[in-house]
Amino acid sequence: MVEIFHLRYFVAVAENLSFSRAARQLHMATSPLSQRIRDLERELGQRLFDRDSHRVALTRAGAALLPAAKDVLGRFDDIPWQLRRALGPERRAAYVGVVPALHPRLRERLALLETRCAEQYDVKRWPGNSGNLLGAVQRGDLAMALVHLPVHADGIEVLELLHEPLGALLPADAFGGRSSVALSELTDYTYVTSAPGTLPTYFDQLKVRLKAAGIHKEISLNIGDYASVREIVANGSVFGITLLSAGNSGANGEGGRGASVVLPFRDFSPTLATGLVWRRDRARPDGDLHGLVREAGAVFAAPVEDGESPE
Repeated sequence: MVEIFHLRYFVAVAENLSFSRAARQLHMATSPLSQRIRDLERELGQRLFDRDSHRVALTRAGAALLPAAKDVLGRFDDIPWQLRRALGPERRAAYVGVVPALHPRLRERLALLETRCAEQYDVKRWPGNSGNLLGAVQRGDLAMALVHLPVHADGIEVLELLHEPLGALLPADAFGGRSSVALSELTDYTYVTSAPGTLPTYFDQLKVRLKAAGIHKEISLNIGDYASVREIVANGSVFGITLLSAGNSGANGEGGRGASVVLPFRDFSPTLATGLVWRRDRARPDGDLHGLVREAGAVFAAPVEDGESPE
């Protein structure tokens, strides 16, 4: 029997064209994922993927199944919010996803939205990383979310709000007192990141840029804590990338050994974008979030610039 999880696994592999990437997205091992796909192929009597050690591609049957599977998953994931829409009270709870390290000005505007919508919606905040929050918006678990861009998903509207400059997180022993750094100075250093899945997808683009500059050594920690990245950078020979607003103070509050600094790049201008996302169908005039999305557009419409002072 074909189960809903079979379709979810199939769509993940089809969209990634990689069993390993799909397994990471699904938070499972590659071997059981491959077995579930084989089970689905056996149930359908069709081979869905051409695969060898170098590539994965959809077969004709797989390409035909993909839109149908996405439609079924979309309607299945809609059940909770459709039910809430039919039975919900007049003043509805509306959860808004919030990524870590959200700009203070965006937090101020979110608080303003909560006040302006208080009569109709009980706006509550829900933390998470961008990928998980986007998925929750798609499923209808969250009304909207403030996420790091870019994001790409069917039926999702994106209002871009803010670009924040990124800099290099460096050991103070080697870079203390400096005002900037060039990528060419980091070719002997190892690029360190927090755990896979905890960073915005934009950081995948940054890896490509670093490799083009000759920076090929990379390690990922098994935790998603920025403080841990900063600690390992302070030990020397590695560097990270973070918001310039993270500042230049040492990990222990002082410069010198065991500390780190954040410097702008001289030959590179990375920026992290933040945006508000919601489901397009829920914002239509007959949608359950029409009023909330309209108010959010008014509150967040003016672009927020880094360094903007409170009004």
